[in-house]
Amino acid sequence: MRDLLAFLLPAEASAYSRQVDIFALAFLSLVIALSAPVFILITAFAVKYRRGKEANRVHPPQKSAWMEISWAAIPFLCLLGFFAWATALFATRYAPPADALTIDVVVKQWMWKFQHPEGQGEIDELHVPVGRPVKLVMASQDVIHSLYIPSLRLKQDVVPGRYTTMWFTADRPGVFGLACAEFCGTDHSVMGGKFIALDAADYSRWLERAPADETLAAAGAKIFRARGCSGCHGPSATVHAPRLEGLYGRAVPLASGEIVTADAQYIRDSILLPHKQVAAGYPDIMPTFANTLSEEELLMLVAYIQSLGGEDFDVRAR
Repeated sequence: MRDLLAFLLPAEASAYSRQVDIFALAFLSLVIALSAPVFILITAFAVKYRRGKEANRVHPPQKSAWMEISWAAIPFLCLLGFFAWATALFATRYAPPADALTIDVVVKQWMWKFQHPEGQGEIDELHVPVGRPVKLVMASQDVIHSLYIPSLRLKQDVVPGRYTTMWFTADRPGVFGLACAEFCGTDHSVMGGKFIALDAADYSRWLERAPADETLAAAGAKIFRARGCSGCHGPSATVHAPRLEGLYGRAVPLASGEIVTADAQYIRDSILLPHKQVAAGYPDIMPTFANTLSEEELLMLVAYIQSLGGEDFDVRAR
């Protein structure tokens, strides 16, 4: 039985994946338990009452209200229980721990690029430490993709124009597969890679050996100056524009009367769609940077603005 399950199910790399497997096997057992009597009775009646077979085909009606109620109520209650179980499993994936290691992901046809906080970048490979929560903040540069890591039993769509997140805690070292689970073009079938879980010591050694660029925030600071953003948002700017120090995670009143939170999505939209949500008390004069910044540069700018301080809040974690 264990060999059969190993053949049918990918290797497990987290406690969550084992919970998903238990749920799937339990639900399969319920489906078999509910459907088996139907198929057994169909076969038995087909044999007993086949053409030419001598059998009593006149049966007096037998009415049993309790049988009818139980036939409907028991499956309903079982399915309701599985619905609650599935909801509880899903809820555990909604909000990552506050101390989760954040890794930014930029995806495009047909490549996954992972950027670690210390500056290490990797293509089509994702190294993570075992036993530590990891949060992936993902953005697509072209079409809809979907990151699927079978060993974690997790899949998350990556949609252009917005950030999506996925978090997990790997609990065993090993090399596993990852793939794109959303058809994204001609080479979709070869858009895969490796998910590599390392224990803490090995992960630290990998960080030391891996070539490291500057951090996202440092790269974002350069883009901020190169694009002339400091001319309006810098401390010595003469233009009346919102200050960015302490902005991240803060409530921002808009000219429309609404109040929004300055999360990653708000900052991204303010860069690409500056006329969409204009801050109250400021003129609507900011130009759009749509079609001039790549998704990777946007992540860098958001990381830089986050580094300027603010509330301990990150809507990308939701």
